[in-house]
Amino acid sequence: MYHLTALVTLLAIAFYFFSAINVSRSRTKTGVKVPAMSGHPDFERAFRIQMNTLEWMPIFLPALWLFAIYISDAIAAGIGAVWIIGRILYFVGYSQAAAKRGTGFAIQFLAAFALWAGALGAVVLRLVK
Repeated sequence: MYHLTALVTLLAIAFYFFSAINVSRSRTKTGVKVPAMSGHPDFERAFRIQMNTLEWMPIFLPALWLFAIYISDAIAAGIGAVWIIGRILYFVGYSQAAAKRGTGFAIQFLAAFALWAGALGAVVLRLVK
């Protein structure tokens, strides 16, 4: 069973949903009307946070699940939690200024890469055997 990985998946989706709501709030606060995608720096940063999170989901989620299946549910969930923490730090930093997004981005990148590399290694090892 993959209960921990399932929980992390649901938390990642909840974070993405939160980022989408944040875009809507930012649109209202800054007066950027639909369908405009630019016009106020605060809105543009909120939108980029959401889009960057969306861009990483198809990298993160399959790697998370393959790592859990081939290596360990608990370890996958732990690394997945680190990914979410990285995304939160990215959100907080980028909300303040674009230059402050680096630490959160680096953390989530390293977590996603660890999941992907671990899953790839485990799959290749099984294929070689």
